Amino acid sequence: MHQPDVEFLKAFSDALNNHDIDAVMSMMTDDCIFHAVAGPDLQGKSFVGQAEVRQGLENAWKTAPDACWVDGEHFVIGNRGFSETTYKGTTNDGVRSEARMIDAFTFRDGKIAVKNAFRKNRPPVAGNDR
Repeated sequence: MHQPDVEFLKAFSDALNNHDIDAVMSMMTDDCIFHAVAGPDLQGKSFVGQAEVRQGLENAWKTAPDACWVDGEHFVIGNRGFSETTYKGTTNDGVRSEARMIDAFTFRDGKIAVKNAFRKNRPPVAGNDR
């Protein structure tokens, strides 16, 4: 089994930026977990399993159709990794976010088992530059 590396995380980031849900999900385990940046629990809102993670990501893209993660730096250390990026997105009601963030990953069987997202709590920004 191939261990994920920096190129794997770059490909995952590209799939997120392209809103290619099938490519994203192909890089995650069947029992994957996605902890979103916000939500009612200690880890934010948690989506568990392929169906829930798929729905959670698709809903996020519907809420911010221009969502993208740029200026990525990717690191892998054993069965853990992280991607530090700048999240940019505009919600359907015109609220624009731009903030640095980190996705912390746990790998298993050559795929992402856990994607845990952390983002700076920054007020909305002006402008529409992507």
